[in-house]
Amino acid sequence: MFFHFLIYVLLGLAALYCLFPLLMALMNSFKTNRELLTNVVSYPTAWSIDNYVRTFDKMNYLRSLGNTVFLSVGGVGLIVLFSAMAGWKMCRTKTRLSSFLFSLFIFSMLIPFSSIMIPLFRVVLFLNIKNSLPGLVFVYAGMGVSMAIFLYHGFVKSIPFELEEAAIIDGCSSLQVFFLIVMPMLKPVTVTICITNVLWIWNDFLLPLIVISDNKKYTLLLSTNTLFGQYSNDWTAILSALILAAIPVIIFYAFFQKQILHGIADGAVKG
Repeated sequence: MFFHFLIYVLLGLAALYCLFPLLMALMNSFKTNRELLTNVVSYPTAWSIDNYVRTFDKMNYLRSLGNTVFLSVGGVGLIVLFSAMAGWKMCRTKTRLSSFLFSLFIFSMLIPFSSIMIPLFRVVLFLNIKNSLPGLVFVYAGMGVSMAIFLYHGFVKSIPFELEEAAIIDGCSSLQVFFLIVMPMLKPVTVTICITNVLWIWNDFLLPLIVISDNKKYTLLLSTNTLFGQYSNDWTAILSALILAAIPVIIFYAFFQKQILHGIADGAVKG
């Protein structure tokens, strides 16, 4: 009994440790700048939403939110579609070329983004997709397919090939086999891939900073960055902007929490 109690205490302390920065940001976002600089750990003397109202307008929240949602949905959609098809095909095709291509995708996961940042920017300029949100969606898709293909490739191995053979005998084409037979069975790993990539794209700052320079196409984090001044910073506005940027993805996780946990659990069992 004491051992279980000790485990719960340690887990509670670990959760508090992880939540402490978020709680501090939330509490200080209701303060004035003077009150914030005077005492960071104190409660606000008056809980006011003036900072949120001011920040909502300064960062063009709705427009920035729409841009971020567009990038997240578009990028994740392309990653799932192309990675699932590529992972399935490379798993079922037993050739040297298929193994070589799969190895290339695996090795590309080892390359740090900082080493390809400048070549990637030159490619963006060459393709004339700078300042283009649809172009940035394809960049995200290209950056995210390697890990997704690796996960799909491993998961497809657990799907009996006899199911696909039966569908082919019944007259299904390759696309019908994939979308009607294989893709529904990939739901657990697809949920996991969707969640990880939504969090990555939503919280990404560097790639939009490189590609996007038009403030009308800024994401939430780029709009938050505009609140930093050269000589002074409006910290209460910055904290409230960060909270506003985090709220949608927190709601998303809370709403799909059961699906996320089931997807991870099923993926672990079948993988």
